[in-house]
Amino acid sequence: MKITVAGAGYVGLVTSACLAELGHLVTCIDIQKEKIDMLQSGRSPIYEPGLESMLEKNLSSGQLHFTMNPHHAYSDAEIIFIAVGTPEKHDGSVDLKYIHVVSNLIAYYIENDVIVCTKSTVPVGTNELIQAIIDSRKPPNLQVEVVANPEFLREGSAVLDFFHGDRIVIGTDHHKVASILEQLYLPLKIPILKTDIRSAEMIKYASNAFLATKISFINEMSNFCEKVGANIEEVTFGLGYDKRIGHDFLKAGIGFGGSCFPKDTKALLHLGGHINHPFDLLEAVINVNNRQQSLPVLKAKETIGSLKNKKVALLGLAFKPNTDDVRNAASLTIVKELLEEGAVVTAYDPLAIPNARRILGNTIEYADDIRAALRDAHLAIIATEWEQIKYVPLDVYQNHMRDPIVIDGRNCYPLHEIQKYPITYLSIGRPDVNNARQKKGWE
Repeated sequence: MKITVAGAGYVGLVTSACLAELGHLVTCIDIQKEKIDMLQSGRSPIYEPGLESMLEKNLSSGQLHFTMNPHHAYSDAEIIFIAVGTPEKHDGSVDLKYIHVVSNLIAYYIENDVIVCTKSTVPVGTNELIQAIIDSRKPPNLQVEVVANPEFLREGSAVLDFFHGDRIVIGTDHHKVASILEQLYLPLKIPILKTDIRSAEMIKYASNAFLATKISFINEMSNFCEKVGANIEEVTFGLGYDKRIGHDFLKAGIGFGGSCFPKDTKALLHLGGHINHPFDLLEAVINVNNRQQSLPVLKAKETIGSLKNKKVALLGLAFKPNTDDVRNAASLTIVKELLEEGAVVTAYDPLAIPNARRILGNTIEYADDIRAALRDAHLAIIATEWEQIKYVPLDVYQNHMRDPIVIDGRNCYPLHEIQKYPITYLSIGRPDVNNARQKKGWE
């Protein structure tokens, strides 16, 4: 099929490459010339495992094209996927300006009947808005059906998720349209759920809100564990065996980040206020997450006192491993609070330094090696559980730091291994190791 994808961000780019891999003729359109030039040369502007090789392969075969020309993109497409950004406004609501722009462009440039599928995460009712915009501007002889088709791709495993996801949701009341999309996705052999449009829109928000709730719940339990002397890892191990709960998303840490969970939880909370339905649970989820991101600096101050002029090694900048994305990352909160305390920060990350530098500038120093970041540091804070951090020999802390004090926000190391080294080690929801900090305020 001839498919166009509007937007070359994470979702649009992965969707384009994977649909081309399935054998479809795919055109991806974006308004950023630098990005399109880069993609046309076979280079990806984002890091995603397996993506760049797939781009190169399908560009070479002619299955995949990139353009800025809307006529070329939309005129003869059979299916158009909308994957443009839906950024957060200051009040937590969703900014739909790019949805409006692309809807108008589609209406103006299409020359055939077409199915428009919305991949972008949008508030309930948005697909009806898209339908109304297109219907009011398209040629009267053309038929356009708008479908809610939310994505469930995780950064760092998006390609894998496309081909091996848990489900595909198709939101439409038109059986023929649903059947066409079902045939499109059938080769993936993934369960397909057909719903009405508004339910499909809500499934995306409900999924992210539930997972965010699970994360905040286990992080709150980790704080309980610290105060009562329990070990959160043993608690979650026992908890996860309950089939009603499961083991996934029960890893204690310093909160969630990225482009989805923070934005989507706030958007759903805002929608609740708009329809006069306060979402108290979700408000608590957000508050717990915000508090959790501040935990490393709080532990640091209670461990060594004043941080003024102390050198702190921050290990990890990306919001999660296997991505260079720092949006809403815990590291940004940690840097802000460390600088407010007068600390001198040196950060290490295998991939995310360029993106972090665009936000943080030269307020901190950057190291391309973990040992360089740790050299002469009074304190180390682990903010991202990269393999390069999880599997570093533990004597590196002992040999390179001025004071081997480690605050591990991701529980990277087994306690029985840490106990073999003269390291003061504070993790999340687990007993401290070789720790001489005062207990004041934590009893």
